Amino acid sequence: WGSWERAGLAQAEAAGSAPREQPRAGAPASQPHIVFILADDQGFRDVGYHGSEIRTPTLDKLAAEGVKLENYYVQPMCTPSRSQFITGKYQIHTGLQHSIIRPTQPNCLPLDNVTLPQKLKEVGYSTHMVGKWHLGFYRKECMPTQRGFDTFFGSLLGSGDYYTHFKCDSPGICGYDLYENDNAAWDHDNGIYSTQMYTQKVQQILASHNPRKPIFLYIAYQAVHSPLQAPGKYFEHYRSINNINRRRYAAMLACLDEAINNVTLALKKYGYYDNSIIIYSSDNGGQPTAGGSNWPLRGSKGTYWEGGIRAVGFVHSPLLKNKGSVCKELVHITDWFPTLITLAEGQIDEDIQLDGYDIWETISEGRRSPRVDILHNIDPIYTKAKNGSWAAGYGIWNTAIQSAIRVNHWKLLTGNPGYSDWVPPQAFSNAGPNRWHNERVSWSAGKTVWLFNITADPYERVDLSARYPHVVKELLQRLSQFNKTAVPVRYPPKDPRSNPKLNGGVWGPWFKEDEKKKKGDKNKGANKQKKKNKKKANRKKGQSFRCHTHLDGG
Repeated sequence: WGSWERAGLAQAEAAGSAPREQPRAGAPASQPHIVFILADDQGFRDVGYHGSEIRTPTLDKLAAEGVKLENYYVQPMCTPSRSQFITGKYQIHTGLQHSIIRPTQPNCLPLDNVTLPQKLKEVGYSTHMVGKWHLGFYRKECMPTQRGFDTFFGSLLGSGDYYTHFKCDSPGICGYDLYENDNAAWDHDNGIYSTQMYTQKVQQILASHNPRKPIFLYIAYQAVHSPLQAPGKYFEHYRSINNINRRRYAAMLACLDEAINNVTLALKKYGYYDNSIIIYSSDNGGQPTAGGSNWPLRGSKGTYWEGGIRAVGFVHSPLLKNKGSVCKELVHITDWFPTLITLAEGQIDEDIQLDGYDIWETISEGRRSPRVDILHNIDPIYTKAKNGSWAAGYGIWNTAIQSAIRVNHWKLLTGNPGYSDWVPPQAFSNAGPNRWHNERVSWSAGKTVWLFNITADPYERVDLSARYPHVVKELLQRLSQFNKTAVPVRYPPKDPRSNPKLNGGVWGPWFKEDEKKKKGDKNKGANKQKKKNKKKANRKKGQSFRCHTHLDGG
């Protein structure tokens, strides 16, 4: 604790003594406009103010005038981060704790979860989503328009072509994936790059809405996820980058940065800006094989090392008290749900068991975060670590299971935490991320538990598990407590009916139930699914690794 603790207190005191000019939140038209921008696969280093060679003047300026979140965590892949943002719940409480939702799986964010846009609609917000959904669509009830959004324009899958909006999940299983509300948006199939097309849509929404009425805009850009595509003009500054993936990635990020400038200009032009809160976040760490950099953090997207879960994030708003500051308090993507509902003067039902905290005063006034821990995840299906055992977990936890937890300064990982190299910027100097440049990790044989003090060692270089067994035991105990509250994993096998060929060439809802059967079979279906899940577990273990090897995974 020590200086870190004192610094936090000093900051909080300084904030407390500042004059309070903001009107109280009860005044008419006081509900702020909320703009949540989620970038896809942007690496921790891939923003100007983290030392990147890629220029991001808009992000740098917005962050510098707002509050930079420099102890901010998300999940290591697309679906998990999105589900936690929209529900305020950990994956173990929604059943989405394994991998991502695949296009052909009959799976979606469970319908009994209340979503952020539904709660904002209750208090008069107009809610709009532009961009990537990736929370499942196998039945109509799973679609964004059924989950709280007045309008939706974007893609349902995890990735696709930026110009044609076409996606093949496997050879011959291909379809169009661009939607306006509940229908394929064929009339938008005119080859516009998705980052620009989504920005134009945002401008149209802002131009046609009354700024005196509160709006929630969720903009989930496809960029900078693979496939690596960008309009030619954005390559101008990056000809000197030899590595073709890094060069394309840089162009994509340059285009994204310009898009966010255009969104900000539209907020100002149409009269929203002065009463708006803009939140910017990446959904997970970068993928070095697809151009992203998390240096100096360890690991990459799809892993529970810091490089997979520690994200670029900031809040920009005229309503902030401490503008131009850095927040080093612990913040997690689940925290947006209660924070934004409270700012919107909404009600959080007492029976919803949330994992997020209201962190507005932490961000705006520099107060201490109410959050002391983060369950990064417990994934009971992921490939088990060969040498893991109950014995290695002191009889408290089976260390073969992939899991990670943060409590105050301490972070514990068990099982198979994924690709664990550090990939320095020099690794992008030629065709590679070149293995020669990476710092390889010599595995001490059969290791399945790691402990780090992240505050002192944010790059996870010094494993302290042997030195502090009592801390390891305490954290294993916390994992075990969390695990008692977990719901069964939902990760059903492929459904051949999902093939877009059977749906007019479009990815879209395919699951149709008989009206009569619907009611009676709901519970039976759930039980069957549990049994199925057990049977399929072995097959799935093999599949689950695809998320890390396939660039188009999350």
